[in-house]
Order: sequence, then C-alpha cells, then structure tokens
Amino acid sequence: MTLDPKVVETLKTITTATLTTVLLKKGLRNVWLRGAMPLKPGQTRLVGPAFTLRFVPAREDLATPASWGSPISTRAAIEEMPEGCIAVVDSMGVKDAGIFGDILCARMQKRGVAALVTDGVVRDLHGVLDSGLPVWCSGAAAPPSVAGLTFVGWQETIGCGGVCIVPDDVVVADSDGAVLIPQALLAEVVEESVEQEKMEAWIVTEVERGVVLPGLYPMNEETKARYAAFKAKGN
Repeated sequence: MTLDPKVVETLKTITTATLTTVLLKKGLRNVWLRGAMPLKPGQTRLVGPAFTLRFVPAREDLATPASWGSPISTRAAIEEMPEGCIAVVDSMGVKDAGIFGDILCARMQKRGVAALVTDGVVRDLHGVLDSGLPVWCSGAAAPPSVAGLTFVGWQETIGCGGVCIVPDDVVVADSDGAVLIPQALLAEVVEESVEQEKMEAWIVTEVERGVVLPGLYPMNEETKARYAAFKAKGN
C-alpha cells in the first residue's frame, strides 16, 4: 500500500503521544509497541505502512545458519519490502538474539525502507547505525537470530510489542516509541489528531500565562467557549 503523501506529511507533525490519546478516545488502548524505542537519539519521526515479519521460538532443526539461504528467510523477505514501508518484526521480545545486523539493515536502506521496528534487538550495532536505517528496538545483542528464534514468514498478522499488527496498518515512530493506526481508522485519526495538537498547543499558552489546570485540562464549558472564540478568529 502507498500512503497519500499529504497524510504522511501531516502525521510527521503529530506526536505518538497525541495519537495514543486520539486512539484511546476511540476505544483502542493497546496501540503502543512495548520495547520498540529509538536505537539512536534524535531520529526523525517516521510514518509508513507496516510490512510485517514473524519469528517463533528457535527449534534446532529449523533455526540454523543454513536457513538464511532458505526461500523462507529474512533475506527473501527484505527483497519483497516496498519503498517507504516500515518493517515491523515480531521477535517475541527476545533480547539475546539479534534479528538483523549491518548487512541486512544496509540492504533495507538501499531498498528505501523507511525504518525497522521490533520488540527484539539488533546485532552489529555500529554497522547498523552506520547503515543509516532508522531503527526502533529493545537494544543490541551479539548472537544471531537463530540462537534464539526461527523465522517463519512475512506479510501476515503479527503481534509486536504486545500489539496486533495487520499488514498495511500505519505505523508512526518517534522519540516516545512506535504507535499503530488501524488502516480503516486512518482518515479520522489524522483529522482528530490535527485538532488535538492545536487544542493542546493553545492549552500550553494558557498554562504559560498562569491559568490553573482545573477546568483547563480537561476543558470545562467556559474554557471550551474561550477556545472556540480563539479558533473563530482564524487561529
């Protein structure tokens, strides 16, 4: 799936914190991927459709170095990744086996993959950082993936960081982590998030001028009226 560039640019201005608030109002509480934090400080907020990959526990006859050359392998999956996607990898939260290293991340970067997001870890840390691929993960570990995981497929529904991810759901990742937006809710979430950001920016200006929090955040009727007047002036 290719996202509307206008939607992408809008979402790049919306924090994941705001998105979780908007999604919570819609009844979706479980949208923040546990363990998927920026590998490098200062990474730009990124947006893209999810390209999913799945690992299961290691089984000695399947999780071998020879499996890296199998048709069902992380290498094969990377060659299917479309430009602009965010690779979301279910690593079961395993932290002692690195799912991708420098060579695989360099290839993903070359293919135009926007980012790698996983609840697991990477390996070859310096090389991964040098690849230029933005990564959200739980850290780094020296052992390869087959030391603790078996790769089983891609572009299927997965669980990553305790969150259900369907291929082509939208992922937004920033300094607070990574958040899922269900594809069917994308348009309304974007619209409501823009308004939420405007409202919260106005609330911050009110706080800065000394307004007390009760009645301001959340707004009471008087505050809502003042905010409506503010917007009516074209702000």
